[in-house]
Amino acid sequence: MHMTSKHYNLINTNQLMKFYKCKEWLALRQEALKRDNYECQRCKKKGKQRQADCVHHIKYVKEFPAFALTLSNLECLCNQCHNEEHERLPNQQEKKIINQERW
Repeated sequence: MHMTSKHYNLINTNQLMKFYKCKEWLALRQEALKRDNYECQRCKKKGKQRQADCVHHIKYVKEFPAFALTLSNLECLCNQCHNEEHERLPNQQEKKIINQERW
C-alpha cells in the first residue's frame, strides 16, 4: 500500500484512531491476518497455537510512519503477546481524565 500525505498527517498529528479506521489500513490488516492464517506468530514460534487478535507494527508507526502501510512491517499477534510487546498489564486501560473541558 502507498502512504499518502493524508496518512502522514493523521500519524504526525497524533490522530492514530483515524488512521486505524482508514480503508487502506483495514485492507492491509486483513491481508496480514490472511497471510499469517489468523495465528499469533510469536506463539507459533514457541510451538503454541493461538488466534491473532492484533496486527502489530514491527517498526512503530509514530517512529517510522513510512512503514505504516507496509505488509512486511506487520506481525499478527494475540492480545497477550501484543500487550507484552507494549509492556501492558492484562485489562490495563488508560484512565481518561475528565475535567470541565471534557464532560
